[in-house]
Amino acid sequence: MRKSLVGLVVAASLATLFFASCGQKGGSGANMIFNNGGEPQSLDPALTSGVPEARLTYSLFEGLVVNDPQTSKAVPAIAESWTVSADQKTYTFKLRNAKFSDGTKITAQDFVDSWLRVLDPKTAAPYAYIIGDSVEGAGAFNAGKGSAADVKIKAVNAGTFEVTFVGPLPYAIDMLTHNAFVVTPKHAIDKFGADWVKPANFVGSGPFMLKDWKPQDKIVVVKNPKYWDAKNVKLSSLTYLAIEDGNVAYDKFKAGEIDWLADDSVPPAKIDEIKLRPDYQVTAGSSIYYYIFNVTKKPFTDVKVRKALSMSIDRKAIVEQVLKAGDIASAGFVPAMAGFTTTKGNEYNLDEAKKLLAEAGYPNGKGFPKVTLIYNTNARHKVIAEFVQDQWKKNLGISVQLQNLEWATFLDTRQKTHEFQVTRAGWLADYLDPGNYLDMFKTGSGNNDGLYSNPKYDELLAKASSLPAGDERNKTLEAAEQILITDDQAISPFFFYANKSLVDLTKWSGVYSNAMDIHPTKWIAKK
Repeated sequence: MRKSLVGLVVAASLATLFFASCGQKGGSGANMIFNNGGEPQSLDPALTSGVPEARLTYSLFEGLVVNDPQTSKAVPAIAESWTVSADQKTYTFKLRNAKFSDGTKITAQDFVDSWLRVLDPKTAAPYAYIIGDSVEGAGAFNAGKGSAADVKIKAVNAGTFEVTFVGPLPYAIDMLTHNAFVVTPKHAIDKFGADWVKPANFVGSGPFMLKDWKPQDKIVVVKNPKYWDAKNVKLSSLTYLAIEDGNVAYDKFKAGEIDWLADDSVPPAKIDEIKLRPDYQVTAGSSIYYYIFNVTKKPFTDVKVRKALSMSIDRKAIVEQVLKAGDIASAGFVPAMAGFTTTKGNEYNLDEAKKLLAEAGYPNGKGFPKVTLIYNTNARHKVIAEFVQDQWKKNLGISVQLQNLEWATFLDTRQKTHEFQVTRAGWLADYLDPGNYLDMFKTGSGNNDGLYSNPKYDELLAKASSLPAGDERNKTLEAAEQILITDDQAISPFFFYANKSLVDLTKWSGVYSNAMDIHPTKWIAKK
């Protein structure tokens, strides 16, 4: 349901039909217990970047559009309709009569304030770049080189919001489902400061609102009676558990104490048993698992070292012998999409890896400095790290120390201080477009954790942002991936995830398999 045609108007009646069709019968008053895999970094959508946080955002906040639960494509939300200018750059959104959870009316100015807050350099939002790269004037403001007044977003009136993009972005509407674009309550933020996300002060815009937050234990959200589509929200509450140990979570699931285990909570050691269960759900995904090299820290300043380490890893062995869950090995980063071909990358080649490491001055690993690989506490990340540690020792003579960190500390180390040498990472697409995978490695991007920088790479992505959908844009993005992965080896891709979860679909409706593994909670119901 992408809306990118000239002058297209999405009628409110279409939105009404869609939401009515997704409303589930029965299940009113039910509570779902979901294991979220770790303590969230924050509940402020401007300050978060991880999947556990995104899941909470789907419940607590909303933007102009949201993800269709079956396709993950954008569908109307607080915006009931929109029109597009002839040059396909300016979008004008008509807003619904929507309210925050405290009853305050949501206006177009609230969207202006929310987006500008994300862009404000003082906020230090990790996803500021997604707005900065897309909206005219936004990048300059985020970089401290322009003013908020120059950002091309405006409240035409209380019920009309307008945005002008840097080019005819073919993915514009799908992009707006991202957390960076949700509407947040300036009045509550101004009043309570950083404490606005505490239960006593919380004000949200989504189908649920925050009731309880016990750190390292659980977060409870309850149905928001002020939500514009509250009549179609069937659950009375959701409980998000912060269990990092997948084995513990799985035992609780089997005991009926958890209703849903998402992908990151499915323990790899139990996968043979789990695959036989009727409540095991698996589908092909679009997410990528990879390691990041901090290119500012020796020895990873040397591209030969980065290539040697990447080429010494047998990716097929990881997915076929270690994980055994249907993941697809890849040395490329961006999944194949219509018109876009994934780069082959630097695949497993032990002879070449040894040659490159010797050329870098470390024959058979001799003299290689101490290296620490960090990962967040999780059984799957642990077994992969141990496999890679063994590969680097056996194949290259390199000894690597492993360090697991709890989620919030892991994110701070990776994203804020950048005090790491190698780290695990995963990317769940915000919208299905090659640019969404590649943009985060531009110089200065909030998700460029390894501090990679290549002017040619930046130039190609800037060019792609001004091109319409088609062959020229795809070729430009393919060239960018070639530089990032094959030429510079800034990261080492391992595999594309198979989306896995444990949930009994004979008991729950509104949960669908989709490539992006996004499951908005407003449509979930107990059968």
